[in-house]
Amino acid sequence: MDVTLAALLGLIVLALLFDFTNGFHDSANAIATVVATHVLRPRVAVAWAALFNFAALLIVGTAVANTVGQTVKMQYFSLPVVFAALLGAVCWNYLSWWKALPTSSSHALVGALVGAGLARGGPDAIHGASVQRTALFIVLSPIAGLLLGALVMGLLRLLLRRADAQRTERGFRFAQLGSSAAVALAHGGNNAQKTMGVIAALLVATGHLDGTGGALPIPLWVELAAYAAIALGTVSGGWRIVRTMGTRITQLRPMSGFAAETATAAALFASTALGAPVSTTHTVAGAITGAGTATRAGTVHWSIFGRVAVAWVITMPVAALTAALAYWGSTLPPEPYNIILMALVLIVLAGLLVLALKRAPSAEDLEDELEQDHEVPLRAGSGSLSGTARVPLTSTRPDPVRTEAVAQEMDGRS
Repeated sequence: MDVTLAALLGLIVLALLFDFTNGFHDSANAIATVVATHVLRPRVAVAWAALFNFAALLIVGTAVANTVGQTVKMQYFSLPVVFAALLGAVCWNYLSWWKALPTSSSHALVGALVGAGLARGGPDAIHGASVQRTALFIVLSPIAGLLLGALVMGLLRLLLRRADAQRTERGFRFAQLGSSAAVALAHGGNNAQKTMGVIAALLVATGHLDGTGGALPIPLWVELAAYAAIALGTVSGGWRIVRTMGTRITQLRPMSGFAAETATAAALFASTALGAPVSTTHTVAGAITGAGTATRAGTVHWSIFGRVAVAWVITMPVAALTAALAYWGSTLPPEPYNIILMALVLIVLAGLLVLALKRAPSAEDLEDELEQDHEVPLRAGSGSLSGTARVPLTSTRPDPVRTEAVAQEMDGRS
């Protein structure tokens, strides 16, 4: 096996590692609401989402793969460019996961491709139309999610304003299984394609695929590998971000969770049909916020949403800078030393990852935290279905010492 082929295989593995981190980082997109509303336990929820991540293979095309794969013009697409881009995207995924920030893996990858491409050939190396489409959806995806989430929630409140609370609550718990499956299906269909596009472009650039027909050819084994990697990442679960998405932005009930998931799925399927590499994370966060704003007595923690929004803005620039530095480091002469330097960087990153995973919260930790909250009993009317008030378990139990003191005081007055 020659060095070029070994490097190609190594980059394919690195691309699939990015796909794994995409599922790991973005598992919150599909399961945050269904976990926060206690419809599914965390471990069951990630298995449910992973199943539909992979099932997207059967119904989704490759338009998004072509958009991402053509970010860097083919004459500038090389092994060092792909290595630097994947390294930049993976670094950002792990950093944002460690900080519990639900950022976009899609925009991290596109930003990293732009950074590596600029380092390789300057502005001429970048396919402007692909980057413009991605940048446009940085703004459009959270807005679309927010508006659709508020719209769906408003319609549900209007239609069910006189509904029986207990019966309707149970109905939405079942409905959330379908809506969360739709989000997982849309997430897998949009996000797995980004890795497919990178691998296909790499194969074309190295002469292993014929790319003269215009659209990138996507071999079946590339599709299967990409969907399997993202599904395995989802099963692993990024519990830090699940907690942020499911409980920090706003408190959810099955009705508002269903509204957020339905809005997200609609926006994602539409963008996938258009070939736009939209951010599932941005769309879900926007939809959760929209559902929260349209919820009676709902509270949206705008400070958390603002912190997340700042992370959205810096994702592409930080990933681009990291990728540019990685490209320069991997191409510094003489060749043996730059290979050693990049190997040391990968070893350090692997060590940090192992340390981070050991200190990360588990599914059991998240489940224990969710069980600390107690939902206020349902009341008749729309408020019972869309209200989000929660009180600690201890606040619903009488304090025996205080009860006795009050009784003695009342006896004294009488």
